[in-house]
Amino acid sequence: MPVTATPACGAAEGEARAQDLWLFPRQVTPGTSTRSTRRAKIELELVPQGTLAERSERSGRRHRRLLHADSFGTRLAEGKETRRIGERDYVLGYPLHADYALIKAQRADRWGNLVYRKSARNFGPIMAAAAKCTVVQVAETAELGVSSTLEAVVTPGIFVKRIVRVAAPARKAA
Repeated sequence: MPVTATPACGAAEGEARAQDLWLFPRQVTPGTSTRSTRRAKIELELVPQGTLAERSERSGRRHRRLLHADSFGTRLAEGKETRRIGERDYVLGYPLHADYALIKAQRADRWGNLVYRKSARNFGPIMAAAAKCTVVQVAETAELGVSSTLEAVVTPGIFVKRIVRVAAPARKAA
């Protein structure tokens, strides 16, 4: 089944996407992503986690390109443009723009200001800024000004388009 983009995402109705990014490809039938890759239905690009974060962050900041040295001289750099600056070689990379970001936060207010819990703070803000439409799953919602102090808000509501409240599952008593 081909993945299609909607006109709201900047593509014509029914136009197939050339590349989709799966951080953690999961499917009901094991091997689906492998078979699709082999049949050239989807394109996968191996990207080190730090480079992925940097490319996504650059997209949120509206930068046009970035240089990174971590994959120079490896198979990850094959076929990519390189630059030499001073005594160091770099691989030229481009920002990763996302149509949608599905992230999880601990709490949100009605304006979409987000507070994260633990390591969700690492990629959540970056991906929210890089996407055209960010959908956030939260455990709780709060009134404006009550959610927490201004310093605790990590992602401002300007990056959030939808909030879905999902109650935390009940924990079993020991």
